Amino acid sequence: MILAQPELKIDWTRMPTYNTIMAVAAGAGLLLVVAFGRRLLRGDSLENVDGWALAFGAIGGILTVMGLHMSLTWPLAGQGFPYHNIIFGEPSVAFGVLLLAVAFYLWKRWAMVTVASDRRKAAARIAGPVSVFVLGMGLACLAIAAASLTYTLFAAPPQEPIAGAFGHMKVLQSAFVAGLYVLVGVGAVLFPFALRARGGPLANVAGVCWGISGVVFLLFGVLNYFMHLGLIVNTM
Repeated sequence: MILAQPELKIDWTRMPTYNTIMAVAAGAGLLLVVAFGRRLLRGDSLENVDGWALAFGAIGGILTVMGLHMSLTWPLAGQGFPYHNIIFGEPSVAFGVLLLAVAFYLWKRWAMVTVASDRRKAAARIAGPVSVFVLGMGLACLAIAAASLTYTLFAAPPQEPIAGAFGHMKVLQSAFVAGLYVLVGVGAVLFPFALRARGGPLANVAGVCWGISGVVFLLFGVLNYFMHLGLIVNTM
């Protein structure tokens, strides 16, 4: 016997959701960090530094504004999952502010460092202090992953297209999100040590972790545009 799904109605005027653009921005930001770091370590030409500064600044601005609003107002608390505001909001603020800081430095100071070898030394010296915060947020991402698996925090309602078909598989959905945060967290934890070594195997591992998670975050954010629009239509 198949039971009918209860009708779900959501007052979207009281529960705005915008982790769509946040996921796309986070994915693009991770990919840009990997691409910039790879060029820096290989000593490639970075003459288009203004373009990198604009890209980091634009993405950092989106993540900072959206993440701050989510962290401070908790818009996703209305339907019984307030923890999503912490999971998505606070890491977005951290990543956004870091990207804004990188953009500002590239715009104001990078032109003073002209030799490739000096650029690597300068990057290691300048990023050294903030790497403590990157390490802390990496551990926070691992904690989010552990909480996601422990409490199975993610399950799409049946009214949401695609993901709703797997709504009864809470462990699977939670494991998917946890896996993304593990990749980001491992990369962030390795960052200070890779910075100290100025490259090497640890930098490669961190780059792979951030590259994979960046691609998945970006594509998942794109897919969320369809899924979230369908959820809104089905629950108005």
